[in-house]
Amino acid sequence: MDTSLRTNVAGGYRFLPGIEPYCCGVVSQPGWEIVHATLDSPIPWRAGLHSIRQHLETNGRNRHALCGVELRCPEPFSMDNFINFNHEYRLLLEEWGLLVDGDNPVARTNVAPVESPPDESVIYGFSYTEPSTLQHPTFVIAGSGELRGSLDTDHILRCGETSEDALRDKARCVVEIMNERLVHLGNNESLTTVDVYTAHGYHQALMQCVIPGLPAVARLGTRWFYSRPPIQNIEFEMDMRGVRQELEIHLT
Repeated sequence: MDTSLRTNVAGGYRFLPGIEPYCCGVVSQPGWEIVHATLDSPIPWRAGLHSIRQHLETNGRNRHALCGVELRCPEPFSMDNFINFNHEYRLLLEEWGLLVDGDNPVARTNVAPVESPPDESVIYGFSYTEPSTLQHPTFVIAGSGELRGSLDTDHILRCGETSEDALRDKARCVVEIMNERLVHLGNNESLTTVDVYTAHGYHQALMQCVIPGLPAVARLGTRWFYSRPPIQNIEFEMDMRGVRQELEIHLT
């Protein structure tokens, strides 16, 4: 992974490069802060991105302010279908001129709820920049499961295993990835939210992997979403952020 931060001048933030469909994380530039918004009702992903763009423009920002997207999908994709979906998603960002020297600057999380999943991939929430006098940076770390490197089934840690021992290894791997991204974004101490996505029992992973690996969790707690990561055979995913403003908004 390229660990050098790139600057999105038009967006007011820097980003940690990732892979074709998303970056690994974003952090605000001085004079800006990142705001996190959750939709009160999810919207199909393509129409939802257009609604987000309209919302930003109506409120004095523009499409370049978008720095994070959260999706919910009906069920985990096969690897090939996930790659195909990512191609469509990235193509829209490219059509909007959001790429920075060919890199995708927008962080993303995409998971599949176990209960009441959507009929199609939908927008659950998003993050964007706005002018600010806040003295410390704000940030969003993209979702990651126990896969390092390119989208290849061979890169999934202990692929196909769901024993307690395997799940601990998977959780430990994901915590390591979160910590690495946090360090590369500036080792920011203003962490506010830690999200966990798994369909498996979470208590052992919390006690043995998450709290020891991310001591701030003992103070903050975590939000556990009863969801599966977006790719078949990935079992544990996390994302994190450090923001001052958490909004719930209505988009149509």
